[in-house]
Amino acid sequence: MTERLGLTEDYSETSLQGHPPKDIEKLKERDEYPEITVKGVILTLILSLVLSSANTYLGLFAGLTISVSIPAAIISMAIFSAFKTNILEINAVQTGASTGSSMAAGIIFTLPALIIMHEQDQKGGWTSIKYLQTTVIAALGGLIGVSFSIPLRRALVVEEPTLKFPEGVATAEILEVYQTSSGSNKKVQLVIIVIGIIVGALMKLLQSGLFLWSDVFDISGFIGGYLFFFGLNLSPALLSVGYIVGPRIGAIMLAGAIMNWWIAIPSYLYNNNYECVTQGINQTILNSTQPALLAGCVWSSKTRFLGVGAMLIGGVGTVFSIAPSLVKGIRSAINAFRVILKKSWSSIDRRERDIPLPAVIGVLIVCVIPLCAIFWTFTDKGGVSIFMAFFMLLAGFLFSSVGAYMAGLVGSSNNPISGVTLATVITAAAILLLFLGSKSEIGPSAAILIGSVVCTAAGVAGDTMQDLKTGYLVGSTPLKQQFMQVIGAVAPSFVIAPVISLLISAYGIGEKIPGQRDNPLPAPQANLMAVVSKSIFFGGLPYTLVAIGGCLAALVMITDFIIRLCRKDFRIPVLAVALGLYLPFELETSIFVGGIIALLSEYCLKDYTQSPEEDARRGLLFAAGLITGEALCGILVAIPIVITSNTRVWALVKNPTGVIGLFPFFLSGIMLFYIHIKLRISFYRARRRTRRFE
Repeated sequence: MTERLGLTEDYSETSLQGHPPKDIEKLKERDEYPEITVKGVILTLILSLVLSSANTYLGLFAGLTISVSIPAAIISMAIFSAFKTNILEINAVQTGASTGSSMAAGIIFTLPALIIMHEQDQKGGWTSIKYLQTTVIAALGGLIGVSFSIPLRRALVVEEPTLKFPEGVATAEILEVYQTSSGSNKKVQLVIIVIGIIVGALMKLLQSGLFLWSDVFDISGFIGGYLFFFGLNLSPALLSVGYIVGPRIGAIMLAGAIMNWWIAIPSYLYNNNYECVTQGINQTILNSTQPALLAGCVWSSKTRFLGVGAMLIGGVGTVFSIAPSLVKGIRSAINAFRVILKKSWSSIDRRERDIPLPAVIGVLIVCVIPLCAIFWTFTDKGGVSIFMAFFMLLAGFLFSSVGAYMAGLVGSSNNPISGVTLATVITAAAILLLFLGSKSEIGPSAAILIGSVVCTAAGVAGDTMQDLKTGYLVGSTPLKQQFMQVIGAVAPSFVIAPVISLLISAYGIGEKIPGQRDNPLPAPQANLMAVVSKSIFFGGLPYTLVAIGGCLAALVMITDFIIRLCRKDFRIPVLAVALGLYLPFELETSIFVGGIIALLSEYCLKDYTQSPEEDARRGLLFAAGLITGEALCGILVAIPIVITSNTRVWALVKNPTGVIGLFPFFLSGIMLFYIHIKLRISFYRARRRTRRFE
């Protein structure tokens, strides 16, 4: 069986399988390189805290997070250019830093739902983010994700040819190129990131701090009996997200938005006398004299549930679509461990050393006990708490495997973690309904707690696989990478609760309340989890709209299946369409503009691209800087807002408009385009010089 899986007793050979012959000697030369150092651990802690905070802001703001492996690697290289370093040490740093960011994504997609649930009817949930519970869930969820990824490493990273791990391969390529670059070139990259941070922070300060312009430019009105709405969020972070995810994902998300805002909303208003009743305590009837507010009201109270149905069906469909490959991968992992157990530890090549399986099992047991205690304090029911802990472990392993597989298939930035989390929350809520009964106030919150651990574990597992793929390509030791992943998963957990609390206190979260919070953080995934979990216990979900959204998702999956049968490279990720249906229109247009910038950049530089594998977008440096700068400034601006309880403490303009903000928004896009072109040409020329001397 092991021979059929490609496993042999000679791990010194299998650890190098898949590498070109010319690279094998290069990898063997790195056997003596130090990987974990004091300065590496310190930089890992700093980067994991900064980048996880940035992803926290981005996720609450846009409903999307990005992979930070490449920015973390390049920042590490630039900083370490003043010290003696090597490619494996830098890879260890980026491994730990990116793990922290993925952990943050799991928390912000779920736990804010507890705040939203309590705000809606003062029942269940949390009145504020609880530090101890959030920290424990974040840290242990991250550890569970790292632990579940360990037995899958060989099967998915080494032996599965269909998994490309795009970010992992791109990071490895950048590491190899930078290894041969001059010190001055590395410093240039740091300067580009710093410029991006300054530009992003300055725009956020001028918009959210000084209120020189509104955060959204929109046009709305009636054309005959048709309500037209167009919005553009003026955030450089969203522009950068679109650049990173690319034109395909941006266009697919925009298509979902168009179906909702240009078809569903006008159709609903046509059939309902052009009126909509706002949600919340102070309900207001909006009519055709307020077209922008009217469109937002219909989206908020009605048509966004199309996205709920699409995410539900899309998430379940995603799990079933990869089930055969997932089972194959797990079987391969089990057989790989059987072979390793026959060998002594010292005889195993370092490139095949993982954290031992008994240690993995021990970590999982240690993690379950405090989580069970948290569940118990929340539900006050011992039997229910034990069930929640075991269900969390089962769902955690299943969806960590799904997350790891999907990261290899579509990349960490495109990984549909929210879809599998939604499936977890629905399943957990349905089972808890049997234990707790309908109308249970703790039921929806208990389902969210399970989902938070599973979402964190799945997100971390997907990201760790990308990093392990990078390590496999550059010759790192998996065990040492896994050690850095543990550091990266635990360290940011101590700051994520204060960051979330600060942002919610300053900007608000969820629905807009005119006069109180005009521009709250949308937190779309958390909103979705709150709505769905409460509806299972209390009802109230508009099932017709949910069913229509589910049918749309099924139609997209059928279309994607037909495209796959035709052996076309283009794919239509169903969860991208679902997210497009669910998010506000202005967020998706900004993401689409970023994707267009990436498309134009690639077109202008097609003669400088050697192959898709070598095509790592260098403008990513500036894009990552824009995101980090805006996020960090957003956190800093929130501090005086919370202290003074005044959202306009520094405001210079009483009624800002979005027209003024169009200039800095498109200026940042032009800068992104220009830097992309300049860096690609310089890297291309550097690569040609390097290959000339090989």
